[in-house]
Amino acid sequence: MSKPDPQAPDDDVPELGDEFFARAKPAAAVMPESFMTAVRRKAGRPPKEDAKAPVSLRLDPAILRHLRGRGSGWQTAVNDALADLIKRGRL
Repeated sequence: MSKPDPQAPDDDVPELGDEFFARAKPAAAVMPESFMTAVRRKAGRPPKEDAKAPVSLRLDPAILRHLRGRGSGWQTAVNDALADLIKRGRL
């Protein structure tokens, strides 16, 4: 059995023209609020209460090469090292 031609007209599904779109209304104008609430998507995951903040930091090129040389996760390692220094009262 061959695959159907996606470009071929389909008599079961008529093409929607300008007249259809002129009469169209936004979903919120014709659907109940309960439906709109149920289907409303929130973008991304919920924010964490203690989310890390992006910062800009100027580092010497040699230091940056060394840190990036550690591979994936080097930023987390820097964060952990700074947290440890603060905990020990060294920073």
